Amino acid sequence: MKKYIIIVAGGKGMRMGGEMPKQFQLLGDKPVVMVTLERLHLMAPEVELVMVLPAEHFELWNELCVKYDFSVPLKLAKGGSTRFHSVQNGLAMIEDSDEAVVGVHDGVRPFVSQRVVEDCFREAWIHGAAIPMIDLQDSLRHIVGVNGVTEVVPRDRYRLVQTPQVFRLSLLRRAYEQRFVESFTDDASVVEALGENVAGVEGNRENIKLTTPFDLMVAKTLLECWIPQQEI
Repeated sequence: MKKYIIIVAGGKGMRMGGEMPKQFQLLGDKPVVMVTLERLHLMAPEVELVMVLPAEHFELWNELCVKYDFSVPLKLAKGGSTRFHSVQNGLAMIEDSDEAVVGVHDGVRPFVSQRVVEDCFREAWIHGAAIPMIDLQDSLRHIVGVNGVTEVVPRDRYRLVQTPQVFRLSLLRRAYEQRFVESFTDDASVVEALGENVAGVEGNRENIKLTTPFDLMVAKTLLECWIPQQEI
C-alpha cells in the first residue's frame, strides 16, 4: 500500500491576527506548519507528503526553509480559490495507483497522534474512507426561532471531526471530479456526495486546529508537555 498525505496550508488566518498567515506563525521555535510536517514525517516516514500553499507564499516558504533549516521531503502544490480546489491541486501531484491511500490534513493541526494516523490509514484501506472524530463535552442546543428560542440536542448523537481524513486514492480522485458546491465543508462531505460511506475512528483531543490567538496559546502549552506519539 502506497501512502500519501496532502497538507492543506492555504489559509489567510484572519482570525489569528498578526502579519504572518497562521500556518507561518511560530509555535515554539519554528512555524506551525513546519511543526506539523516534522511530526507527520517522524511518525510515518514512509508516507509521501504534498503541501498545498498559495502561489504568493512560495517565496516566503523557501526563505523559511533556509532560516529554520527545514529538510522534510515533500512536494509543493499551488493552492486554489477554495479548500476544495486546493485539494484538487494536491491530488494532481500524486501518481495514479490502485494500491494507494491518501490522507488530507490541516497544516495547522500539529498534534495529531501516531495512533490516529495509523488507524485512519488502516480503516480507509478496508472501508475506502475513514475520518477521526471526538465526542462533544459541552451541551449542544439547536436554534429553532428568530427570538433566540433554542432546544436541547442529544450530544451523544454528534461528533467533532478532525483530520487527517483518509481515502483510497481512486475514490478521492473520483470525488474531486465533482463540481464544487458550498456544502463541501471537508473531504468526507465530498466523498459522501458520491453516495459513499465514511468510517469513523477515535481521534485525539489534542489534535486541535489553530485558528485563533487562544488556540495558539493552548498549542504552546501542549508543545511543552507533549508526550511520545505512540502513547497518545
